[in-house]
Amino acid sequence: MVTQPQKPREHGSTNQHKGPRPHNDRPNTRQGGHPGNRPRPRGRSESYRTRPAFRATQPIVQHTAPKHTGEEPLRFIALGGFGEIGRNMMMMEYKDEIIIIDAGLGFPEENTPGVDYIIPNITYLENNRNKIKALIITHAHYDHIGAIPHIMEKIGNPPIYTTLLSKEIILKRQEDFPNAPKLRFQLVKGGETHQFGRYFSATFFDVVHNIPDGIGIIFRTPIGNVVHPGEFKFDYDTDGKPLGIDTWKRVGEEGIHTLLLDSTNAEVPGLSVSERVVEAELEKIFSAAEGRILVGTFASLLDRLGEIIKIAEKLGRKVAISGLSMKTNLQIAQNLGYLKFKKDTFIPLEEIHKHKDNKLMLLCTGSQGEPNGSFMRIANGEHKHIKLKPGDSVVLSSGVIPGNERGVQTLRDNFARQGAIVYHNKMLSIHSSGHAPQGELRAVIEFVKPKHFIPMHGYYFLRWRNAKTAQEAIGLKPENTIVTDNGQVVELYPDKVVKTDQHVESEYIMVDGLGVGDVGEVVLRDRITLSQEGMVVVIVTVSKADGRILKNPDIISRGFIYLKENQELLEEVRKRIRNLITRIPNKENLDPDYLKGLVRDQIGLFLFNKTKRRPMILPVIIEI
Repeated sequence: MVTQPQKPREHGSTNQHKGPRPHNDRPNTRQGGHPGNRPRPRGRSESYRTRPAFRATQPIVQHTAPKHTGEEPLRFIALGGFGEIGRNMMMMEYKDEIIIIDAGLGFPEENTPGVDYIIPNITYLENNRNKIKALIITHAHYDHIGAIPHIMEKIGNPPIYTTLLSKEIILKRQEDFPNAPKLRFQLVKGGETHQFGRYFSATFFDVVHNIPDGIGIIFRTPIGNVVHPGEFKFDYDTDGKPLGIDTWKRVGEEGIHTLLLDSTNAEVPGLSVSERVVEAELEKIFSAAEGRILVGTFASLLDRLGEIIKIAEKLGRKVAISGLSMKTNLQIAQNLGYLKFKKDTFIPLEEIHKHKDNKLMLLCTGSQGEPNGSFMRIANGEHKHIKLKPGDSVVLSSGVIPGNERGVQTLRDNFARQGAIVYHNKMLSIHSSGHAPQGELRAVIEFVKPKHFIPMHGYYFLRWRNAKTAQEAIGLKPENTIVTDNGQVVELYPDKVVKTDQHVESEYIMVDGLGVGDVGEVVLRDRITLSQEGMVVVIVTVSKADGRILKNPDIISRGFIYLKENQELLEEVRKRIRNLITRIPNKENLDPDYLKGLVRDQIGLFLFNKTKRRPMILPVIIEI
């Protein structure tokens, strides 16, 4: 039995402030982190989190798909999320039917400068749109729903099977895409079984993640039961006992052919920090705060936000929200009855000056140091309504997403320089990841006891580590733990799983402004060159009649050299351009494109020999 030993810690005061004493003896965690269906503490309103994972009124039904005959395999293909964090999308195909799971976006990387976000390559699905029976959404994080507006029309607008909250968040985002097709939804609940075409059916079960209404799926296919548990974690009661363990035992009783398992925290040892601990630590910080409290977290952490707001109500603080996504998500959750607050709890952001500092709590987006996020604008003094004051308590109740370390550190520095009291998850247990660490992944593997295992979501090393955990936990052989990559075709048979040499297109599709897919390898290479080496614009004015140079060439440099301090080099460039044109025979019929290529090659080589740099050369030929 998995146990959670952590309980709220007692802290005294420090020399610096009347708050909890920082400590570093907590497990390392990442982004996300609140439960999806845990029991409410006594005295609080009941909610969706009290429901069983499998409803007694809707028991798991037996396999309804036709039995496997012959050698036809079930084909599994990841279109995103197998080699990165985010952009999650995968599919299963049997004969003439396809089921898609999730359709998310990924965030820009160092080698994708200037891009808004990245979505999966759906070329294979476009070419087989007549086979698609359903798109299943496991939960409403953007790395699982963000691609929906861009792909649905191209893949035939199949019905979307998901839960109520996920549906409403998807529909809210669709408002930004007025020309997208009207989506068709089929709502699902834990314990229900739905049929897709002839060969697929699925039983859904509730899971604990860091957004409500997350679901896992038992796919019932001709080759056997395949489990996709969505993304999940364990949550723990006040006595340290894990909640919802019976769910995983019930899944294991179904006889599982293949288990897919999230690898985001596969290298993190131990168990999740209990949300009971997080709530207790936050309440201590809030109770000790003498001025305003500014809380930064993910806009989708609705359970965490709900508990934070309840603590604010308990302490008599008014709550203002800075961040459209957070405000929207909270409003959707309230409208659906997932969260309930007092009528006078919230105040408009522009009215915070009407209230005393010790009666205010500000909930903010931008905890990852995003340049346009509320927290960064506050830290830089650019926020319209919030100006930081000495003595403000700034609480970062979130982990750091890999790649955002510098932005988050800048936030902490800027807040501290201005006299704020800063708390983050390495000081105190004020965040719990929504992704199961190694101990909980191992427990699920032991409960489910699959014959085959495919680690999903994350970089190759994380998936490899997850596969090792499966081998150690229940003795699976390496040939039964398949570490695949985006685009690679995996074939599942009743008695084996084979990683084939077949691939479908899975390259990045970049979304940049209104353009989708028009930023390709060449454009990215140019952007990287411009960012690393700069550019030089060479403007040459020549006579249309005889090809003579009519004026001294103009040279513009951006990101390469400072022109005023390199006049000698500029004169050498101009001299070479004049000599280059003078040596061209038959200048009366001078081809401007030929001249551009000549200038680009010769001046580029000259500058490299002089500086060992390769700026982008942009020749401009003006004929008069």
